[in-house]
Formats: sequence, structure tokens, C-alpha cells
Amino acid sequence: MGDFLTHECGLALVRLRKPIAHYQERYGDPLWGMRRLYLLMEKQHNRGQDGAGIATARFDMASGEPFLTRARSAERNPVERLFDEALEPVRHKPTSELCQMSTASLKQQLPLLGEAMIGHLRYGTHGGRTIDACHPYLRRSNIASRNLALAGNFNLTNSHELFQTLVEYGLNPVGESDTGVVLEKIGHNLDREHHLLHASMGPGSFANLEGRCLAEEVSKQLDYERIIRRAAEQFDGGWVLVGLVGNGDCFACRDVHGIRPAYMLVTEDVVAVASERPALAGVFDVDADLVKPLPAGHVLSVKRDGTVSLDRVADEVPLRQCSFERIYFSRGNDHEIYQERKDLGRNLAAPILTRLGGSLEKAVFSFIPNTSESAYIGLVEECDRLVRESSGRALWELVQAGRATQRDIERLADIRVRAEKVAHKDQRLRTFITHDSARKDLVRHVYDITRGVVRQDDTLVVIDDSIVRGTTLRDSIITILSRLHPQRIIVASSAPPIMYPDCYGIDMSQLGRFIAFEAAVGLVRQRGDSAVLEEIEARCLEQETWPVERIRNHVALLYETAGLDRIPGEVSRLVTAGASGPAVEVIYQSVDGLRRAMPFHTGDWYFTGDYPTPGGYRVLNRAYLNWRRGDDSRAY
Repeated sequence: MGDFLTHECGLALVRLRKPIAHYQERYGDPLWGMRRLYLLMEKQHNRGQDGAGIATARFDMASGEPFLTRARSAERNPVERLFDEALEPVRHKPTSELCQMSTASLKQQLPLLGEAMIGHLRYGTHGGRTIDACHPYLRRSNIASRNLALAGNFNLTNSHELFQTLVEYGLNPVGESDTGVVLEKIGHNLDREHHLLHASMGPGSFANLEGRCLAEEVSKQLDYERIIRRAAEQFDGGWVLVGLVGNGDCFACRDVHGIRPAYMLVTEDVVAVASERPALAGVFDVDADLVKPLPAGHVLSVKRDGTVSLDRVADEVPLRQCSFERIYFSRGNDHEIYQERKDLGRNLAAPILTRLGGSLEKAVFSFIPNTSESAYIGLVEECDRLVRESSGRALWELVQAGRATQRDIERLADIRVRAEKVAHKDQRLRTFITHDSARKDLVRHVYDITRGVVRQDDTLVVIDDSIVRGTTLRDSIITILSRLHPQRIIVASSAPPIMYPDCYGIDMSQLGRFIAFEAAVGLVRQRGDSAVLEEIEARCLEQETWPVERIRNHVALLYETAGLDRIPGEVSRLVTAGASGPAVEVIYQSVDGLRRAMPFHTGDWYFTGDYPTPGGYRVLNRAYLNWRRGDDSRAY
């Protein structure tokens, strides 16, 4: 389930490859580029509702005119607000009138109209929900090619160390947020690139340029492979960044493990980047096969003159693309994600039928939340297939024994999965804007139920995309479904149990909030093995001063001691402890099942404790020590 997690943000980049007049002539709309950016952001609104921002690089502006502009909003419906305000000066003008206006006139009325644009949707994992926390961030200079607008979908585990590095460079950065640090790190290397080029082209060099000629030549020669390689060499985390430079250059880059998602589209009219493939395919009306993943460890750059480059910026390492992105966060209309989610549901069919003990006629299948629908379809399809196989074998045995009757045939042919939609989400309720103290009451009203489709002697089988916190399962899902008065509820998670913190984009760093961790702790205490908790603490403390590369996962000892096979039963007990109502059983996806369903997305550290970067293990240690100290703060 969403469990009201905050997570990956959404990104968009639109770089027009022709003058604005071309789009006016071809598409009958001089604002075609701005509208594509708007659509890309709206189609990714699932990735961020805490705020939004856009920045634009404007070509061929006269001296004194703004060439890099920005707008941000932290209000409700931020994307709609941003573009309403941006287009307000021409809102009532018909398209035919806009097409008669010159590009210069349009730009004068619309400060955000330009040839290269980036957009960001914020789902805050850290910091407040204010406009200052919204991307893009700006780094200003009176030299056009040193101006930088940057937006990202990322978390770094080592922001403090990077901050200290900047201080050692002689800089004076303000604040240690990972966004600010990344901006300054890239900005510093952009400055460094300028110094390098100045030295090789300026007076006394072979080129011997100066003044405006030198500035223009330096701007043309900026090398984003070199800039990003140097800037990102110490980054520990998952990241996708998009940036605009004041001279009209733009770029997008992705971490070497491919943890965070990014896709690109290059056509004769546009270079575009987004966090999700269907958004690009839909907005630009192209076949999904034309939309390619931005390769991990690469930077895609477009120079002011239109030159497009795709360059590696880090040595190749094994891909560890985020599996949670596929299970829950991305929209399910990506054809690959849709199939993967269906396969996750199929994997649960056999264990669920075993739990039902053959009483399929007294079972109702459904799903909650809406993101579980694809897995639900796969589950129902596989259950139907298994039931048909079983019925066919039973009928054949009767035929061979000479005992098959018309009644037997009708009975076996009539066995079907009873599939119903028992919960409907109220899209108007936004519980994530409330504090935990108020959320408990609100979450009980997030879903409306369909009464009358579940009988009192039925087992209600509900598939959920993931089970993170026991509070949400107990206070929301079980409470809501219990109103249908089934005899029993089976909650099947299409994801394995979440046992370890994440630090690469999903705000899941507090171990004590994970129901699987709570269950494991309860099991070791019930068995009198509490000493293992002190042993893990001692090992984590011992590693606090170690180089990050040497740190190992000692929290795994907790789960080994508790027994992974006992965790689902203890979770079932925890979510129903002290409550009246139907019996509840929890079933989890296996890690092997997860890997079969999505073999190319091996980023499963929240299930396995196998982190792709050294910083992940340090975050794990901090999360465990925070739990032992009763400290509920973020572990990175």
C-alpha cells in the first residue's frame, strides 16, 4: 500500500530543436513547447503533489533581458497554478492571433516562454513544504554560461561529506541539503570548466582570445561529460538530474546504478526527458519503443547549437534499478510495468488457493489500493487457470472411473473466482497533508466500501501492492474491510516484507515503523533471544568510525534469529492484537517471485539488505541505532 510514503519526484525536460516559429507553422501553436512541458508534468502528477517548479532558457535575448527564468509553487494543484499564471497574459487570445505574433513579442509577454525548459514535481522526503524547497534551484552569475538551473529526483547518503568537500574547496555553501550541495558541486565544476577553457583560449594561449569572443568560445566548448563526471564522482545515492545553463545548453544525467528512473525521446522536433516512459509516449504521440531509458551513468546534453550528445560519466557497474518503482510508484500504463505487476499477482495465486483449502465458492477476491489493480488482474487470471486445471483433472478422474454425471460436469464447470471491487478510493481526501495525530481518523475514510457483495461466511482476499507500516494496515485497511463483515480476511502483498530502510528516494529510513521489523523484534523477544538486539547494536556502534566501504549489514542477524518464515504470522497477530472482528492472515510475495517478475530491476535492498552503495549500509546502521535510542529522526 502507499502507506502515505513520500518518495521519488517527477522530472521533465523539453528542448526544442527548431525555432519557435517552426512549431507555430507546423502545429499551429507557438506555445507548443510550453504545453508539452505542462502535459509531461500533469501526466506525472502521481510523482509529486507537494510543489512544482519550471525553469526556461530563452535564446537570442537582447542584452539586459532575462535569459534564464523560473517559477515555483507550493500551493494546492501547483502545476495547474504555475501554467495558469505563466500563460495569463495571452489566456484570452485566440490561437490565430498568437500565430500572428513574432517570437520576440511573445517572449516579451511570456517570461517563461523559451526553447529549453525543465519541470519538477516535488514529493518531499526531507524539509518543509514551502516554496524554498521546490526545484529548480538556481545558481546565478553575471556570465550567462555560469548560470545554472537544476532539478532532481534523488537522495544522497553523504550530503554532509560533500558539504565539507565544498568548504575545503574554499567555497561558502549555505545549508547542507542534498539539493543545495548537488547544485553547488555541479556549479563549482561548471566554474572549473570555465577556468580550464579560459586558460587554454585566453591571452597568452595558442587561441589568444579575449573579451566577448573569449566568453562566446568558452560557452561553445563547455564539456558536460567532464563537468558531470567530476561533480558526481563522490555522490553516494540514487539520482536523476536535469539542468539548464544560461547560454542555452541543457543536460540530463542518471546515477551509475540506474537506481532512479529516467527516459528520453529524441525526434527531429524535440529532445525530451521524463521520469516515466508513458508520459513521453503519450505527450508526443509516439510509439513507446521510441522512448528509451536514459542509460545509467550517462549524461544526455544538448548544446545551444543543437548538438546532441550521450556520454558515459562513470565506470560501468551492475545495474540496481529500483524495484519499488515498478511495484508501486510508477503509473501502471507502462506496458512492461503492467506485465510485471500482473506477474507479481500470479505468483500469489497458488499460496492463496492453498490457504482457502479448496473453498473457492466462499471466497471474494478484491484489491486495495488502486495501484494494486494490475497485480489483482494477474492474481484472478492465475487463480482461474489453476481452478480450471483442477476441475479438469477432477472431471477426468470421474470419467475414467465411469462415475461422471451431468451434475458433476455442471458443478465443476461452475467453479469461478468471485472477483469484486469492494473498496473505492475517495480521491478528494489527501491524508498525507495531515500530521500522524490526525491521520488515524482520516485514513478510515479514504476508501468507500461496496456493501452486500461479501457474505458473513466468506473469506475476503485482498491484494495490496506492499505492506510497510502496521499502523496503516491496522488503522485503515483492516478497519475498512472489516465493515463488510467477512468471516476471514487474507491480505496478500505483491511485494516481499520490507525489512530494511531506503535512502535513495523513498522516505523509509525509520526501522521501528516497519511492521516486518516490529514482528521480527517481537519474535526474538518471545523466544528469549533479546540478547541478539544488544549484539547487533554493539556491532553497529563498532562500525560508526569505520570507513564507509567496510561497513556491513548486521541487522540481518535479527531476521535470521526470528526466522523469515515466521514473520507473516507475527504480522497477522500484530495487526489484529486487541481488536474484535474477522481473523486476518497476511501473505507476502517471495524475493524469488519478485525477481522472476522483474529480472531487470534488481534494486531490492529494502527486502534483502543488499545495498548498491556503501552509504546504504551506513544508513542501515544509523537507523538501527536510532531505533535502539528511541530516536525517530531520519537516518540520513
